[in-house]
Amino acid sequence: MRFLGTNIPDNKRIDIALTYLYGIGRSNVKKVLTAAGVQDSIRAKTLSEDDIKKLTNVLESYKLEGDLRAEVSGNIRTLRDIGAYRGMRHARNLPARGQRTRSNARTKRGKRMTIGAIKKEVAAKIEAAATAKTK
Repeated sequence: MRFLGTNIPDNKRIDIALTYLYGIGRSNVKKVLTAAGVQDSIRAKTLSEDDIKKLTNVLESYKLEGDLRAEVSGNIRTLRDIGAYRGMRHARNLPARGQRTRSNARTKRGKRMTIGAIKKEVAAKIEAAATAKTK
C-alpha cells in the first residue's frame, strides 16, 4: 500500500504502518486516525477504499515527506549561512545539541581513529629531515 509516494507495510497495524511516513510519529498517528475515524487496531491490508480516502484527506493537511525534508534542510542551510553555532556543528558533522563528544557520539563522528603514538625510529627520521631542511 502506498501513501504519498511511500510504501507502508501491509501486515502491520495501521497505527504502526503510518509511522513509516516521514513526519508522522506515534503522537501524530493518534490524531490522524481519530480525525479520519479509523480504528488503530486494524491491519493496513484490511483497510477499505473509504478508509484510505479518509486517511489521504487528513494526511494532505500535514507537511510530510519531500516538503518536510526540504524545509528541514533549508533550516539547517540557514543556520550555516548566518554562522550560528548549531550551523557550524551541522557543517562539521558533530552533535548540535550539547552532547558529549569526547567519549561518545560515534554514530555522528564515525569509526575510531588512533592519532599519535609513533615509533622512535620514525620520529628520529622526521626530526633529522626537519633539521636538514633548516641547514
